[in-house]
Amino acid sequence: MRIFVTGASGFVGGAAVRKLVADGHDVRAMSRSEKSDAKIAALGGKSVRCDLEDVAAAHIGDAEAIIHAAAFVEQWGPRDAWRKFNVDGTARMLKATREAGAKRFIHIGTEAALFHGQHLRGVDETYPIAPNSPYPYSSTKAQAEQLVRDANAPGFETIVLRPRFIWGPGDTTLLPLIVQMARAGKFMWVNGGRSMTSTTHINNLIHAIDLALSKGHGGEAYFILDDGVRPMREMMSGMAASQGVDLGDKSVPGWLADTIGATCEIAWSTLPLKRDPPLTRFSAMIMSRDSVLNDAKARTDMGYRPLISVEEGLRALAAR
Repeated sequence: MRIFVTGASGFVGGAAVRKLVADGHDVRAMSRSEKSDAKIAALGGKSVRCDLEDVAAAHIGDAEAIIHAAAFVEQWGPRDAWRKFNVDGTARMLKATREAGAKRFIHIGTEAALFHGQHLRGVDETYPIAPNSPYPYSSTKAQAEQLVRDANAPGFETIVLRPRFIWGPGDTTLLPLIVQMARAGKFMWVNGGRSMTSTTHINNLIHAIDLALSKGHGGEAYFILDDGVRPMREMMSGMAASQGVDLGDKSVPGWLADTIGATCEIAWSTLPLKRDPPLTRFSAMIMSRDSVLNDAKARTDMGYRPLISVEEGLRALAAR
């Protein structure tokens, strides 16, 4: 199959390109720089020079399927960055894809699209998304997902995959940040790390992407998860231990983390501070709220089953 991938320089997009090429697909990927060109080539893909602000049908070419993994995922940034990339960029990708005649659009969503500050417990895909969330990442990913699902039409199927807490080899964001903070003595738990979380190993997400090329119902969203749920402390400690790092016992209560995050955002919005804030409202919220999800729909509609367990994944990380 001819497949076009966005976000190939990132964790998810890069892993997708590597696996799809290995499976014999003709993979082309959005590239914004020579550095990205080199990374895509190393993965076995073919780079197409464009970005989410100028992508057009000519860039998509004769691709049959699109995997849209690119997004602005930073905890802090310019006020318009999340909308520019997550909403406007997704709208532009949908338009280019339809005009190019591709038949399937797979969007990498997130459970964060449901958050407006609450716990998520036993949640499935009937739970409403939060396009008006106070957290820019959550609101814009919810709006992007709605655009994708609304675009579904005869001859143009759109599917949203919603992983939670993506982890595993090749992680360029979460694990490196945890290790960096711990080694600098800056890591602290929120509520002792007691919040319960579903997780998604990168291999399981890539397996779901592969399934979504031909399975799943158009216009639908699917949670993609590992088996089981765990306390945040157990999961993050296991990841850090795979790198020889102990996260310690320092902790702050959730209400205080929320207050610190809000205070930091006010300070960084009004003062000429160059570094990112040490904590944001979104980071504090994610660390202190339960996120226990149900992936029965993906198992029924797509035949999804995790390929790797959390225990196997942690052992593999430690062995690298």
